[in-house]
Amino acid sequence: MFLAVGCSSGDDGPAEAAGGVPVVAKGKLTTCTHLPYPPFQFEQDGKVVGFDVSLIDLVAKNLKVEQTILDTPFETFKTGAFLNSGRCDLAAAGMTITDERKKNVDFSVPYFDATQALLATKKSGVTSLADVKSQKKKLGAQAETTGESYAKSQGFDPVAFESSDAVLNGLRTGQVDAVVIDYPVVQGWLKDKANAAEFVPGQSIDTGEQYGFSVKKGNTKLLAAIYKAIKDAKADGTYDKLYKQWIGPLPQAKS
Repeated sequence: MFLAVGCSSGDDGPAEAAGGVPVVAKGKLTTCTHLPYPPFQFEQDGKVVGFDVSLIDLVAKNLKVEQTILDTPFETFKTGAFLNSGRCDLAAAGMTITDERKKNVDFSVPYFDATQALLATKKSGVTSLADVKSQKKKLGAQAETTGESYAKSQGFDPVAFESSDAVLNGLRTGQVDAVVIDYPVVQGWLKDKANAAEFVPGQSIDTGEQYGFSVKKGNTKLLAAIYKAIKDAKADGTYDKLYKQWIGPLPQAKS
């Protein structure tokens, strides 16, 4: 389904944006994502918002087009299917840059340093993966993510959930006792008092991950436009402003 972030005009069809950047639809920059994944992209008051959305809005503004968002299965980001078929111009989904994914898509410069985290039900009493293993608790993760991959690399066979909402619901309904997922997602969940009363953050897992936006292989003009938007945003303070708005306090090293 299409979820418009802004209004656009003109007929649909392959076209070019400012600077000769190819786009799949006239007047639009079409972004593939997988909803919801707060704080990077999620629906709020009938509109798709978030950190990723705001950054790509900067790209769209420079290209003199409007961003439109297409909600797609997360696994398509690994294969580049929707990029290669011309459904989307880029993918923005809180997606970790990996060598495996680079085989199918080209990544932008990194725009976010990410870590994984353990979140558990308070009644489980676990605060680490070691606790999960020793107490034989059930672990969950979002399917096709690096969180799931990490859990498997540590010898777990996690219950796979299709979306981050499903991960949280799995915790809430007792399908699992703990989950491994991106730390900013955990932060976002715990802003809700009901979640904070029921769940407890545990082990922080530094996997050295960085997020990137992906484009169809060889789309150098769009990559350059993304690079410019990120570079300018970091230089003029816009990046830090958006980080604080959607994610929270800046990392200590950036203060």
